[in-house]
Amino acid sequence: MQITINGVKLNYHVSGEGKDLILLHGWGCSGQIFAPVHRHYERFFRTYSLDWPGFGESQEPPEDWGVADYARLFCAFLEELRIENPLIIAHSFGGRVAIYCAGALKMPFAKIVLTDSAGIKPRRGLDYYCKVYTYKLIKRIVTLPFLWPLFKEKFEAYRKKAGSADYQNASEQMKKVFVKVVNEDLTKYLPHIAASTLLIWGENDTATPLRDAKIMEKKIPDAGLVVFKNTGHYAFLENLPHFLAVVDSFFKNEMKK
Repeated sequence: MQITINGVKLNYHVSGEGKDLILLHGWGCSGQIFAPVHRHYERFFRTYSLDWPGFGESQEPPEDWGVADYARLFCAFLEELRIENPLIIAHSFGGRVAIYCAGALKMPFAKIVLTDSAGIKPRRGLDYYCKVYTYKLIKRIVTLPFLWPLFKEKFEAYRKKAGSADYQNASEQMKKVFVKVVNEDLTKYLPHIAASTLLIWGENDTATPLRDAKIMEKKIPDAGLVVFKNTGHYAFLENLPHFLAVVDSFFKNEMKK
């Protein structure tokens, strides 16, 4: 299904009956990544899988959005569909939006599941900053009008090599969004999350490492952490049966009889 919110076309899939449950995907994916989770929970809830703007079949943001822009659009989406106090399952970038909604905007959620969620500013060593500032210096030099025609192709090749896979695979518009959202630290909003929050993490997650989960567990007032061994950033897919069993237990009081 599609709906236009604040001038942006959004794609979403909804099925099932009962209390509202919304699945929020991570960067570079779409709501489709939650398909097995959606199929499981449509038996108990009215379940939504949303494509964030710029992903799946949803329209790209009209400007260089940050997390707050995505959160405000999500708030408007809930209002338009008259969804109140939903359950949330959010992965990676989707977790960023859920944290901002719950902690900064004080949106009422029944319960929240954050799985391998982003939101904590990453620890970066000297090599990272050397790489960043070297890139900026080279860009400033080669983009001078008299040098750009000579170095354009080499610089574009260097840029592709220097950027992360998420950055490289994004459109030009979404590259700008990525640079903006990936540097946002949402730690200050964690203590303001009122909903009970379940953290499910892959022990070997390198994109959002386990230390991030431990920070969230400490700062969110009502939070618990479950760690999946031998899994990475997609713990909910790498060990789907365990994920569903843990979340079923967390949601047991809300599940349709």
